[in-house]
Amino acid sequence: MSWAGGSFGERGRCVLAPNPNIMTLDGTNSWVLREPGGRRSVVVDPGPSDPGHLAALAEAAGGRGNVGAVLLTHHHADHSEAAREFAEAVGCGVRALDPGYRLGSEGLADGDVVAVDGLEVHVVGTPGHTADSLSFLLPADRVVLTGDTVLGRGTTVVAHPDGQLGAYLDSLDRLHALAEREEATAVWPGHGPVIDDALAALTYYRDHRQARLDQVEAALGQLEDEQLGEDALPRRVVEVVYADVDPVLWGAAELSVRAQLAYLQGR
Repeated sequence: MSWAGGSFGERGRCVLAPNPNIMTLDGTNSWVLREPGGRRSVVVDPGPSDPGHLAALAEAAGGRGNVGAVLLTHHHADHSEAAREFAEAVGCGVRALDPGYRLGSEGLADGDVVAVDGLEVHVVGTPGHTADSLSFLLPADRVVLTGDTVLGRGTTVVAHPDGQLGAYLDSLDRLHALAEREEATAVWPGHGPVIDDALAALTYYRDHRQARLDQVEAALGQLEDEQLGEDALPRRVVEVVYADVDPVLWGAAELSVRAQLAYLQGR
């Protein structure tokens, strides 16, 4: 399935960054949000420091003086690298949960509402992929921007040790509840195509994560006789549980396995 971004709903436009790879899928989705008839935009995740991408993003957002704020879903460089550069170019601040990624005095926290020229963006704390992961709900369009918490294709990595599986499962439950109440009927992710059925996607994400956790527990039983140390165990679990996955992805899978092992040990 090819993905090139575009306009969605009444308030969203995705400008796709030219940084595709095995982890970013087609590239980073940089989102421009604007209320119909509004002058200023909100930009979510400016992405990498690529001149062509930033020029296209600035054009979509209306140029200097027409961006009310840059928001970050989390600190990973494929989302945040160009945030300060872009914000300075268009004349606004950067708001993030992590103070180290802000430009200006305003941060972001769960429950905040960012209001710009009639646009309302509600901040939903969704830690797990990283400790500082946020999602952004657009009530008027009934969509949620999920960063890397939910992707448009495949599933995400819980980036241990910064990411925590318990927190991630709680975040999936929170997003699932928004979808059940039909406050969010679609997902605009940080990578990959828009998801039109938020409830189905979030149900799949929860079921998939539980299935992987069950597989890890079963693998631990199979590997008991090998008497593996702490350093060797996660890779052996990956080799068992992710045997059907391209080994190129095993490094990322190991991060998730380490998070799963920490979760199981803490239960």
